[in-house]
Amino acid sequence: MTKEQNIKLGYKKSPLGNIPIDWNIKSVGEAFDICNNLRFPISEEERNKIQGEYPYYGPTKIQDYINEYRVDGKYTLIGEDGDHFLKWKDLPMTLLVEGKFNVNNHAHILKGNENLTEWFFYFFNQRELTPFLTRQGAGRYKLTKDALSKMPCILPPLTEQKLITSLLSTWDKAINNCQLLIINCQLKKKWLMQNLLTGKKRLLRDELGIISDEWKTIKLGDVFKFIKTYSISREGLTKLNNNNSVYCIHYGDIHAFYENDFLDFSTQQRIPQLIDESQLIDEKDYLKEGDIIMADASEDYEGVGEVVEVVNLENKIAVGGLHTIVLRGNSEIITNRFCGYFFSSEAVRNALRKVATGTSVYSVTKTQIHNLSFIIPNSLKEQTAIAKVLQAADKEIQLLKTKTEKLKEQKKGLMQQLLTGKKRLTVMSDEL
Repeated sequence: MTKEQNIKLGYKKSPLGNIPIDWNIKSVGEAFDICNNLRFPISEEERNKIQGEYPYYGPTKIQDYINEYRVDGKYTLIGEDGDHFLKWKDLPMTLLVEGKFNVNNHAHILKGNENLTEWFFYFFNQRELTPFLTRQGAGRYKLTKDALSKMPCILPPLTEQKLITSLLSTWDKAINNCQLLIINCQLKKKWLMQNLLTGKKRLLRDELGIISDEWKTIKLGDVFKFIKTYSISREGLTKLNNNNSVYCIHYGDIHAFYENDFLDFSTQQRIPQLIDESQLIDEKDYLKEGDIIMADASEDYEGVGEVVEVVNLENKIAVGGLHTIVLRGNSEIITNRFCGYFFSSEAVRNALRKVATGTSVYSVTKTQIHNLSFIIPNSLKEQTAIAKVLQAADKEIQLLKTKTEKLKEQKKGLMQQLLTGKKRLTVMSDEL
């Protein structure tokens, strides 16, 4: 059977694969207007003098707001240069912008003529552009106007463009709504932490409506003991799971890899393990449920004192690793779960930032931690109640994040099918 005979009925060959027989391929320069004459490059120093309400876009996002605008209408932006081009599988290559705004000279501005502006936005949104780029240095690439104008683009009839972009925009709206809900829930959790972990808002009251248990001041060194950690570099660790090996928590993962205040061994993927299983690890240094692991070094001020609490360790063996401090609380004074939120509170984090030392790298020591004092509920019952409220907030956030990721995967599947013509949408109305 020849390749021609393999072409599905109603489809034809094209430089971009088989496409529906009534679809076409044109260059971007033929199918869209490139409106780079509307670009408005302004230095940061000048922008600071004309702050206002109109967005000032770069190649991937809004960079500022100023008091005048150059562009008015609906346009698509695609970067001219930058390091984002190689991340096309994870980051959008295009922006759809509508209203009054400005664009600097690091992005191209496009508008539909006989084709929809939205079609360009979706077609190139997560498409590899590497063949059309020129190298500008280490990790930086440039998409020239000439190269952009020559890029091929699959084009359905206008009615089908409207149907497809309308469907994809429905998914975008659902994703944006979820992301807004996540932001709102995160703000709600921040408010709860600021109020519940400082005693400004109390949860437990007796029958008369009076809070019976007061809060008390504790010195961390009196409530927590320090557990030995092991300074094993990345070269001595692997993220390839070996159930017989010892887990080792590296400070870099606390900063960049673990998403919340708790390191859940039942769900967290790719926790580092020791490569050399013959290394001598003292059993008394094994992590226990509820232990706090703090990164004692950070390259930025914001990351000082970041922690995770160990949960659902079960029968796994783990230790604190390079640049970590492990604290184990007295269970008669402070409860598990409450600990994780307590150490992640602004009160504790700000206190650690104040005592941190260093310039390019900030660090905290056991002695500094030992001497810090804070207030906590005297009642273990109140501590547990606070933790449960914050856990519920975390659960709500995680459910929304899961829903958002599911919507993104659905949209990705739709784009792969609809933008290439593999699946067709039926025209439902002549008004489209």
